[in-house]
Amino acid sequence: MTTITISRKELKDAVKESVREVLSQELISLRALLIPLVSKNEQRDIEKRYVKPTRKTAKTITIEL
Repeated sequence: MTTITISRKELKDAVKESVREVLSQELISLRALLIPLVSKNEQRDIEKRYVKPTRKTAKTITIEL
């Protein structure tokens, strides 16, 4: 059996990185659970009321100084 020796700082950094990864994954799952559910009818209504804005300018004014 082979024994690997690492410093205390390397071990601490490896554990810290692993904990960050796990917390990040769990936060993603938690955020997904907290997103409110919307029925298909509600979604259609939202899309109908709030259509994607156009890139057209409403009014352009040119002023010479």
